[in-house]
Parts: sequence; C-alpha cells; structure tokens
Amino acid sequence: MGYRKATDVLPPDVLEKLQDYIDGEYLYIPRKQENRKTWGEDTDTKKAFSERNIQIYADYLAGMSLHQLANKYFLAEKSIQRIIRQQRQK
Repeated sequence: MGYRKATDVLPPDVLEKLQDYIDGEYLYIPRKQENRKTWGEDTDTKKAFSERNIQIYADYLAGMSLHQLANKYFLAEKSIQRIIRQQRQK
C-alpha cells in the first residue's frame, strides 16, 4: 500500500470538506468490499506456509518430537501442536 497526495487525486471541494474533519493527518480509506483480496492472494506466502505445514506433519509422523520440530522450524511448540492438529483433520 502506498500513499498518494490528496491534491493529486481529489477534487478541491472534496479535499476542502475532508480538511474540515481531518486536517494534515493521515487517513486510511478501506477498499470496497468487492475489491478486497484474501490473505496471501497476491503472493506465494499462503502456498509456502501450506507446504511447510505438510512437511511438519510428515516429520511428526516420521517420529520427530514437538521440541525437535519447534527447533527445526523456529516455531513455538504450541504452534507445532496447532499445525499437527490442523493437518490431522484434513
């Protein structure tokens, strides 16, 4: 997300009205509902986490302990437990 200068994108009357409410401060304008994207839609992050979680579960089934998995993947043991539980349910 980048910032755009309001004077470059808004008509003067709209800008002046906004200044009545918020003058010289930052304002976040959310996307319209129909333009929203799901988490990870624009990147491979969601896929990478999914592949990592599958590998964690495979390592667990191969006999690695929660402690070993936590150290290998740099996660808390509670996170490893959650991932194993989610993978088991699939």
